[in-house]
Amino acid sequence: MNLAYVKAADCISEPVNREPPSREAQLLTLQNTSEFDILVIGGGATGSGCALDAVTRGLKTALVERDDFSSGTSSRSTKLIHGGVRYLQKAIMKLDIEQYRMVKEALHERANLLEIAPHLSAPLPIMLPVYKWWQLPYYWVGIKLYDLVAGSNCLKSSYVLSKSRALEHFPMLQKDKLVGAIVYYDGQHNDARMNLAIALTAARYGAATANYMEVVSLLKKTDPQTGKVRVSGARCKDVLTGQEFDVRAKCVINATGPFTDSVRKMDDKDAAAICQPSAGVHIVMPGYYSPESMGLLDPATSDGRVIFFLPWQKMTIAGTTDTPTDITHHPIPSEEDINFILNEVRNYLSCDVEVRRGDVLAAWSGIRPLVTDPKSADTQSISRNHVVDVSESGLITIAGGKWTTYRSMAEDTINAAIKTHNLKAGPSRTVGLFLQGGKDWSPTLYIRLVQDYGLESEVAQHLAATYGDKAFEVAKMASVTGKRWPIVGVRLVSEFPYIEAEVKYGIKEYACTAVDMISRRTRLAFLNVQAAEEALPRIVELMGRELNWDDYKKQEQLETARKFLYYEMGYKSRSEQLTDRSEISLLPSDIDRYKKRFHKFDADQKGFITIVDVQRVLESINVQMDENTLHEILNEVDLNKNGQVELNEFLQLMSAIQKGRVSGSRLAILMKTAEENLDRRVPIPVDRSCGGL
Repeated sequence: MNLAYVKAADCISEPVNREPPSREAQLLTLQNTSEFDILVIGGGATGSGCALDAVTRGLKTALVERDDFSSGTSSRSTKLIHGGVRYLQKAIMKLDIEQYRMVKEALHERANLLEIAPHLSAPLPIMLPVYKWWQLPYYWVGIKLYDLVAGSNCLKSSYVLSKSRALEHFPMLQKDKLVGAIVYYDGQHNDARMNLAIALTAARYGAATANYMEVVSLLKKTDPQTGKVRVSGARCKDVLTGQEFDVRAKCVINATGPFTDSVRKMDDKDAAAICQPSAGVHIVMPGYYSPESMGLLDPATSDGRVIFFLPWQKMTIAGTTDTPTDITHHPIPSEEDINFILNEVRNYLSCDVEVRRGDVLAAWSGIRPLVTDPKSADTQSISRNHVVDVSESGLITIAGGKWTTYRSMAEDTINAAIKTHNLKAGPSRTVGLFLQGGKDWSPTLYIRLVQDYGLESEVAQHLAATYGDKAFEVAKMASVTGKRWPIVGVRLVSEFPYIEAEVKYGIKEYACTAVDMISRRTRLAFLNVQAAEEALPRIVELMGRELNWDDYKKQEQLETARKFLYYEMGYKSRSEQLTDRSEISLLPSDIDRYKKRFHKFDADQKGFITIVDVQRVLESINVQMDENTLHEILNEVDLNKNGQVELNEFLQLMSAIQKGRVSGSRLAILMKTAEENLDRRVPIPVDRSCGGL
């Protein structure tokens, strides 16, 4: 492999690399550079933003991330780029100038982010339904103040809707006692891809960025002028190979989110903890739960929280919760939080819409790193804004804040680094600086992809919205389908527009594991855990081919990714809706009906059905189905995993479906459809068929 040696940027006029250097090249740079100006620990939105801000000022910059870029909180957000309506309300009600400034700053950053990454972000109208007359002027004034604070950065002016117009825009809304609605605008983005775009842009400008590089300790040396011990770099370990080496830097920045205190204690074991983690759970439901281009805000839930209900990637995302939690690398969404969100959603949707637990396609928990300011006299007070702290040894910590303000947080951090360590650099240059894929993107770019490469329109739109002007590079890698149309672009899974070429391109974007691919290069894991699991074998096969994985490595990747889906993306909670301990709560008439359906397959009255039984019935109605697919379908319901579905398991399934705890069961739909086909095939009596021979 030809490894390029990467040097830090001298100026910011143009990126020094047309494409981000390979991970191997970046590791060589980390090893061979005698000293960087800046070493950033943490590859989330804030850490990547710090690297981009530093390198575009002409500072020699390095960034290391223990896991993958955006593997933590930055990929598990509500997907909004917003100033925070509720923060403005608190600022006004409590005359809190700090909250007001935070909202003002966030609204400026919202406008900038929509400009520099137009392919990954867009304005989104959000409806605030009103059910009491006195609330209409109250909320209207609040939302208009939100527009006013935004000033020239206001996306679109908010407006009031009558009850009938509100139901036109959001037909699944609860109509009883509805007075009207107010619609305002905020931004929405693809958070993990946005984070990745920031990191890739930093790499193109010359920053030595590497994921799967863990900091095991901080390096220190005595300053000969002052006699003080100063942080001078970090001992880093390549998580993938185990190799360790030192990365030296004049300034080290701690941008590790929830893990802020662990790095602070590497510097000073007696450092007081400043991070107070809070878990925010989100769920994803089918797209039919919300309009395609209108979100919903519940401003006052049953326990005083705020719930967003938003269209995202043609699905519906709902969240978030806010509960104290322990710091962990693998946060798990709890069933309690999932049901809390579902209950709040039920309060706002029409009774015609049955909100089912079985419709939760994915769920995740993100740890929000709330912080106390270590310099504040009141150490128990949570800082609503971000905190930049400089330790006695010169370690700079950036903590708190929110996704939307990552750029201004990075600017403040690099300003502090320059001042503390006497670095020579100019002002921040990141306002208006296009992120990777944004510069030559246009809303009609996807049409060229369709015309030039023969991609499906849905796939072309997805590629343009994910990679921006880099979508052409993905299209060039796309495999021929062998069909009349589309000509190229083999899908990873039928119901989503992700194609196999994205796996190959994802490796160029530093994807190292199957989890990286299903969760952050594509967003399959966040959209539908079952679809992600279905795509996994092919993804592992393609990655193995590119990365030279042996059979053992492939199996290891499959198992790790399935464990990730099971625990961190809500598959466990979903699968536990149907267990061998599930109760059967059916009326006697329903039990008789379902028994008759079951016995149409169990013709021998064995008390269970197997693949052979299902194949026999399908052949009788001229339906062909692959044996592997049939095995998967039965395995979903085979609770005791003995290779057969017993009558009791089938009744447990039908009971769970009736309760809404399970939806989209392929076996239930297959058996119902087969029964209807069998019932239509009633023999015609001879005396009614004009005799016959």
